Amino acid sequence: MKLVRYGERGVERPGLVDVSGTLRDLSGEIEDITPETLSPTILDRLRGLDTDALPDVVGACWSGKFSR
Repeated sequence: MKLVRYGERGVERPGLVDVSGTLRDLSGEIEDITPETLSPTILDRLRGLDTDALPDVVGACWSGKFSR
């Protein structure tokens, strides 16, 4: 799971890239990706989500290089 922000500059939304590379919308779970949402408690909650149940993001352009 990789956390990302996607969308138009200034109105980005939180998302995640699942293990299959699908971009999923996280806005139903968190408002934004901030230092507060990167706390161990919230990260543990996000890790426990069924990512297949999160909406796919269709048509959003994003790119990134991730490292583990």
